[in-house]
Amino acid sequence: MEYRIENCANCAESARRAALGGAYRVELCAGMPEGGTTPSYGEIRATRALIDIKLNVIIRPRGGDFLYTPLEVKTMLYDIEMARSLGVDGIVVGCLTAEGDVDKATMRQLIKAAGGLPVTFHRAIDMCRDRSKALEDIIELGCTRVLTSGGAATAMDGADEIARLVAQARGRIIVMPGSGVNPSNVAELARRTGAQEFHFSGRSGEDSPMRYRQEGVSMGGTVTIDEYRRELTDPAKIRAAVEALAGI
Repeated sequence: MEYRIENCANCAESARRAALGGAYRVELCAGMPEGGTTPSYGEIRATRALIDIKLNVIIRPRGGDFLYTPLEVKTMLYDIEMARSLGVDGIVVGCLTAEGDVDKATMRQLIKAAGGLPVTFHRAIDMCRDRSKALEDIIELGCTRVLTSGGAATAMDGADEIARLVAQARGRIIVMPGSGVNPSNVAELARRTGAQEFHFSGRSGEDSPMRYRQEGVSMGGTVTIDEYRRELTDPAKIRAAVEALAGI
């Protein structure tokens, strides 16, 4: 059985490191604390120039829920056009109705804009009221894969539900576990769920090279982060996950 690692990369440098570690594919995201938002033109272009492995890009105009206004949908369509022009290999997107179902009408617009590129439906499925129905809708739309934690906080917590979704899919779509996946649990997840692709960030913190530091001031306002520490994909963690899967 062939297993694949998709790295959720927060920048071009993380993507480069993911490739070094043996990742099969990168999902490039900005706004990681919000669960991922659309990266910039420059970030996508720089990443495409750096890596030869598959590059998917999330198309998400903001954090929060997955109910989008017509203006936000227009923004997403423009972003898909931009991503295609830069040579990405796929897009990652998900839209819901106010009732918690897959918004098939909006998804059809976005899939059409993708112009035949593979489309991954992201963890919006975990916010659906009926995941079984949602999975059938996503398959009907023609998506290539769906990223899910099984509706739980982590993929390990949702492993039984992920296994049920894999069984329901019957090979019609790739069900890819994500959230809390790491080298120490990825093999167990593979055994418990029957999944073959796994999504995780695998980051480690690195101190900033700044010598002068203005402590006590946050650029995030009320959201406090360490301004002098950066989280980047760790090639060793990617490699360890690849090796763990190879040992099954």
